[in-house]
Amino acid sequence: MLKAGIVGMGRWGRVLVESVQRRNDAGLRFVAGSTGTPAKARDWAAEQGIRLQESYEAVLADPEVEAVVLATPHRQHAAQVIAAAKRGKHVFVEKPFAMTKADAEAAVAAARAAGIVLALGHNRRFLPATAEMKRLLAEGALGTVLHAEGHISGPAAAGWREGMWRADRAESPLGGMGAMGIHMVDMLINLMGRFAEVTVQSHRRVLPHVDDTTAMLARFASGATCGFATLSLAPQTWRVALYGTKGSLEMRGQQQLVFVPVPGEGGEAWTRDYPKVDIEAAELSAFAAAVAGGPAYPLPLEEAIHGVAVFETMIGAAASGSSYAVP
Repeated sequence: MLKAGIVGMGRWGRVLVESVQRRNDAGLRFVAGSTGTPAKARDWAAEQGIRLQESYEAVLADPEVEAVVLATPHRQHAAQVIAAAKRGKHVFVEKPFAMTKADAEAAVAAARAAGIVLALGHNRRFLPATAEMKRLLAEGALGTVLHAEGHISGPAAAGWREGMWRADRAESPLGGMGAMGIHMVDMLINLMGRFAEVTVQSHRRVLPHVDDTTAMLARFASGATCGFATLSLAPQTWRVALYGTKGSLEMRGQQQLVFVPVPGEGGEAWTRDYPKVDIEAAELSAFAAAVAGGPAYPLPLEEAIHGVAVFETMIGAAASGSSYAVP
């Protein structure tokens, strides 16, 4: 059982802890942690059996802590990963991994030098529907994929107030991209490979602090194109669709796939439903298994770095109003 420290005990840090804390099969148990607002977390930490430490450094110094799970503001991630690596602690870090490609590369280099496991929390990789999409792509069921569409939205920003870190444009330079949209960027990398170029429009139409409407037109290294949107004041939405020369494949929500064949290419149209899974527990269990010497965590670090490069490039493209190549 991997003994971990939780760093950041806001809403999402608590979701992560509660997904595994009372499961004997999770492979991970939280024993300590720290947060920026300890008074708000004291009772909850006690209920979870977590020792509340006064700082991140104190968590790293705790001899019982073998790994840390970072649910902290975006701009802190890279430095926190590097600090954990220096202590020989394995790291699971929430998305976005970092705000710049250079910071992501520095964090990965530190992890590799220390020989620790570094895992990034893109939980949609653990959906059964995602695995089925990858299988069908590998089999060539869609032919040559010409275009991909992605949409992830939600109304969470309605609750973002001045003084909250998510309402800080430095932490959320493209509105919902950091909180939500980065998940779709990772999904598109997972399915379609590397991005080559992006054009972005991002605006504040309603919110006073950060953008509520962000849209991207992109091209992949393969030559396929992509349209993507994330809205931080719209109904909860998750949709990813691929259009190929043999058919289209669409994930509607997180539990349904719809296939439509091109006439004359063979095969029948179908709709399949998949069971709901606890993807937070799945990603933490995969992290613990990788630390224990089992299968590698299913998000290669090169793809983690590329996801940050896409995010950073999107920020520049939105600011300039032009197309930017992704490094």
